[in-house]
Amino acid sequence: MGHNLPVTRTQGDAQPPAATVSDEHFLGMYDAKDDPWDLAAKWHDQRKYAVTMASLPRAHYRRGYEPGCSVGLLTAMLAPRCDDLLAVDCVDSAVEQTRAAVREFPQVRVGRAMVPQELPDETFDLIVVGDLLYYLSGTDLAAFLDGLAERLEPGGDLVSVHFRDTAGGNYDGFNVHAALAGLDGLTRVVHHEDEWFLLDVYRREEGHTSTPSTGG
Repeated sequence: MGHNLPVTRTQGDAQPPAATVSDEHFLGMYDAKDDPWDLAAKWHDQRKYAVTMASLPRAHYRRGYEPGCSVGLLTAMLAPRCDDLLAVDCVDSAVEQTRAAVREFPQVRVGRAMVPQELPDETFDLIVVGDLLYYLSGTDLAAFLDGLAERLEPGGDLVSVHFRDTAGGNYDGFNVHAALAGLDGLTRVVHHEDEWFLLDVYRREEGHTSTPSTGG
């Protein structure tokens, strides 16, 4: 996804990718450049991480999950806030860079996984998804969101932060956050929106059983 200033988006103005972007695509990006999106250098990424951390409703979490961790910059910020943190990516190079970024935090587990096919057999009181959902097909997006909801413990927080984009016809932060808002049993407790990105924090209602969503 590019990071140009956005135009106004409306519900239904775009469709998700016909097929989920492959791990081979991302592998090629990491082969060409260690940090394909220059996450460590760009101010709007640094600001996005700062806003994300400031938006966490609680000072500390028991068990966190970060799919699509990329080079581990946000992972290293989340680590001190979690007793246990699982971070995964689909590219070996990203996994290796994340492991290096969190080597001082023994409570962080880093592994390789492709979503939604390889979701963990655990539950979490914190799930953080950043700049990932718009790479998924409609079917995979629905399956992934359902899987996240099933793994979010009662009272737990699901954090989603995604860039906005002007690439006509493509899913961006607006579209994927609209899909997230359709999940049953979650209450939005934080919302941030500006010209660059959207951030939402949803909390699992106590005693609620999730109902699967419908794929697009």
